[in-house]
Amino acid sequence: MTMSNYLPLIFAMAVVTYLPRMVPMVLLPELKLPSRLRVFFQYVPVAVLGALIFPDILYSTDSMSSAAIGAVSAVIIALVRPNVMWVIMGAIGAVIITKLFI
Repeated sequence: MTMSNYLPLIFAMAVVTYLPRMVPMVLLPELKLPSRLRVFFQYVPVAVLGALIFPDILYSTDSMSSAAIGAVSAVIIALVRPNVMWVIMGAIGAVIITKLFI
């Protein structure tokens, strides 16, 4: 496929992705959700992200023990220094060091 074939496809995907986000804001701007429902929706992205990431963490390396050590080190680093770059580098470093010795 040439680039001229990809551009309409990319544009169509952008429209399909943007429409479900824009339509409720435009059509229902004054809709007030109950407070319990708003709190629920605040935690849904975190739960979905956790459900997507956790299985991949355990199967990201050949050894499940090195993956678990990397995950635990990521949690500890995130608690000590909540900077995403430090968490990523620390977890990768922990996995590399663990794989060297296991």
